[in-house]
Amino acid sequence: MTGSNPKSSNIMITEIVILRHPVSVCVPVNHKVTLRVRAEGKGFLSYQWFTEDEEVPGGTQADLTIRASKTQLYVCRVNDHFQNYVFSEWVKVKVLDIDKSGLPVDWQGEPHIAINPKPQAVQPGAKLSLRCAAFGIPVPYYQWYRNGQPLLDKTSDTLEIDGVTSEHGGSYLCSVSNVLAERWTEAVDVDIVQPDQPPPAALTATDKVALLIGNLNYRHHYGLMAPVMDVHELANLLQQLGFRVVSLLDLTREEMMAAIENFIQLLDRGVYGLFYYAGHGYEHAGRNYLVAVDAPQPYQTKNCVCVQRVMLQMQERRTAISVILLDTCRKWYNQACIPSVIKPLGPNGNTVYGYATCEDAEAYEVQDGGKSTGIFTKYLNKHILEAEKVTHVLERVSEDVGKDPLVTGKQAVEIKHTMKEPRSLTDKVRTTGHTKELRLRDICWRQANELPRKKQLTFPCGVEVEVSFSALFSNVLVAFATVKTTPAQTQDCTVMLRSNPSMEDIFSRPGCSEDMDSLLFNETQNSDCTLRLCSLQRLKGSVVIKVDLHYTQKDSNLRRTESLQVDIGMPLVASCNVYRENRAAKDKKTEGATAQSMSNFSHRKSQQHQTLAAPHRHFTRKAECAAKKATTHCNEPEENDETEAQDFRPYK
Repeated sequence: MTGSNPKSSNIMITEIVILRHPVSVCVPVNHKVTLRVRAEGKGFLSYQWFTEDEEVPGGTQADLTIRASKTQLYVCRVNDHFQNYVFSEWVKVKVLDIDKSGLPVDWQGEPHIAINPKPQAVQPGAKLSLRCAAFGIPVPYYQWYRNGQPLLDKTSDTLEIDGVTSEHGGSYLCSVSNVLAERWTEAVDVDIVQPDQPPPAALTATDKVALLIGNLNYRHHYGLMAPVMDVHELANLLQQLGFRVVSLLDLTREEMMAAIENFIQLLDRGVYGLFYYAGHGYEHAGRNYLVAVDAPQPYQTKNCVCVQRVMLQMQERRTAISVILLDTCRKWYNQACIPSVIKPLGPNGNTVYGYATCEDAEAYEVQDGGKSTGIFTKYLNKHILEAEKVTHVLERVSEDVGKDPLVTGKQAVEIKHTMKEPRSLTDKVRTTGHTKELRLRDICWRQANELPRKKQLTFPCGVEVEVSFSALFSNVLVAFATVKTTPAQTQDCTVMLRSNPSMEDIFSRPGCSEDMDSLLFNETQNSDCTLRLCSLQRLKGSVVIKVDLHYTQKDSNLRRTESLQVDIGMPLVASCNVYRENRAAKDKKTEGATAQSMSNFSHRKSQQHQTLAAPHRHFTRKAECAAKKATTHCNEPEENDETEAQDFRPYK
């Protein structure tokens, strides 16, 4: 036999003696392996290695070195010059295409466990299967154990037991060894689950509702940039999770209170409620306050919204989970006070507070070119789609913020919760048995998010213009005008849009970048003109869109103008009639009676545009409070009764 594939050997050639046979190995993909054979005989010996299919090209030495790409069998034929030959034992080069990240660089072949067995819950009569896998040169030997006792004949990498009974329950592990070392897998539990003990049903929500508020254009305090992108991106992510989202920008205190009241009306037993705020804020005695855009300077608690009151209202609606996420500063306005612990406002549990920063600290936003984002919300948006318990998601956010070099030592996420169930924001919505309540909430939510219908306008000159609409936020509408048809007698058509009443475009203020604007809205409509209508919550009546068409008449070569208008009613959140006159004079209590003159604590880092790490710039999200006279004790300031809201009108 000279070049053929060896199948069997009928003649034992005693003149050639193999002293050392090759050994089987188990290695990762593309690992370099050397198979060795040692023999003695009369005269010069020659070698030829084979796989089960063919000769190994170049395999004519006692040592065969290969790059193991797949599992194969190998054997070596040893010849002398007297036409005598003998074959080594067959060996297997087993290749495992699994993670090898933990394999030492200087690995010498000792067993390295790459796959540990996993815990199992098996019903009586079913099949139990546990697997472990290890690299080794020589190939490792496996021995399985249950409750510390070796299992007879269970010596492969996979342990299989058919028709398990209660006696098969217990702690399992496997010993993996070769001539170099012995290793042990992690111990795992095998539970025999009785048929009358079904696994717990997946947690579900009867609905999911979220209110997102971003305040950036403050009348008496320095403005912020990040809330625009933060609210916009978070709203899109929450919608992917099945939340009904209302997103609002630049609210006064009265508007914030009205929006929160409407949000509370959408909550009910079993609903997942989420409230998010990005903007200026501060903390006093364990209570957090959100600063409205109309807050004066200096301001008092009566100019702000108390977060804990929002949570109390959410709990009173018997929600399945109440989540409040705050991307705002928590500086104490009176640092002589000892901070108090925030206690649960009710016995229901399943409440979660996610704070962008810890007590008496600032939260930062980063401006990088045209895009600004809060550090906390940046990582919140990164993890919020993960199917994990909501507190675990926030823990990952906390870890990422802690690793961010821009805020090391300046900002640390804090999480407070009373979770008693492993609820996740990704849980499914179960509508069975809640059809009526779900339909009512659907009507309310749709009203706050309903867009005006597309309009087709035909001007006297024959030009046709389409007016369409899109929502950036629940209180920010974008109108588009597109020239659809141009008659032969007209040319150079342009359109302009105006609104009555005229509405300020908050994105056109100084400091708002066109790059940010393009990130917020991708004008896929390819329109000829756009108009943004902001602060829709302040509308008292219908909005009329005026469309001005400018064109050149070919016959006379004169420039002409024609105008048409479209009444779009009260779109989006404006339809909920949340506009209210200033009720400051009607407040029955003076929230902050003991805080008439509090010390100004803000050093306004962001106003000074301090550069911490180019090209990024940090901005703090705090604002100023009035000074307080020195006292020997720190009583909590008297607050307005923020639950007084008889003239709030819920979504209909």
